[in-house]
Amino acid sequence: MPGVTARTRIAGVIGWPIAHSRSPLLHNFWLARHQIDGAYLAFPVEPGNFATALRGLAVAGLAGLNVTLPHKEEAATLCDEVSPFARRVGAVNTLRFEHGRILGDNTDGFGFIANLHSHGVDPATGPALILGAGGASRAIVASLLDAGAPVSIANRTLERAKSLARDFPGARIIDWAQAADALPDQALLVNTSSAGMHGQPALEFSLDRARPNLAVADVVYVPSETILLREATARGLTTVPGLGMLLHQARPGFAAWFGIEPEVDQDLMDHVAGDIPLRVVPNDNK
Repeated sequence: MPGVTARTRIAGVIGWPIAHSRSPLLHNFWLARHQIDGAYLAFPVEPGNFATALRGLAVAGLAGLNVTLPHKEEAATLCDEVSPFARRVGAVNTLRFEHGRILGDNTDGFGFIANLHSHGVDPATGPALILGAGGASRAIVASLLDAGAPVSIANRTLERAKSLARDFPGARIIDWAQAADALPDQALLVNTSSAGMHGQPALEFSLDRARPNLAVADVVYVPSETILLREATARGLTTVPGLGMLLHQARPGFAAWFGIEPEVDQDLMDHVAGDIPLRVVPNDNK
């Protein structure tokens, strides 16, 4: 890598698989913009090897790491210190290394709320309906509750929704079969599931009963325009694509590792979006 020296400050992302990650694309864009002697790399680490790899990287002089699937929950158990928010959601996505110590945080909630604000959506203005009860939903539910929004959760497997609600008092449950009928009472709809992601089944959810001022957010960012967002746009609803959440959640880590608070602007959006398909390409298995 041109320009890398013994003084170059290194950070990266760790996960399995990791080749699809756009994090190197965005962090190295910021490094170039601010002319920082740094590099951001991808570390593919299989399950079972994560603890060994993490401890090794922590003492190898790295500034820190982003953590992605499937290691976020295990990372929380390996940190020497965990932020209150990360402890609350039970997952870590941002690590800072200090003299071999591992300090963990979760910036997904920060990224989600910042993305809402960047699209003119105030999470505190009204009730939010969350679709899905997987890993991404925990930080989003917590951040919306912290912002003062009433939160309802709908998931195809009811028990998973109940388990999530038990962990976050104040959240209520809506049966999946009745979720679309609850839209007239909602100001925000959030898909936190992988449905609609490239290679995953489509999200089948009707917006027929959406009120005109409903905002629709999707954490999926591959493709950049999911079917849910496309249908919301066709109805004239405010949409919040998932790419912004990815970009905003990266800001605290970059600031901690490289000492500069970066901005999410149109140049960065265009740079990263250029590597993401606009819409799902149908699979042809014939």
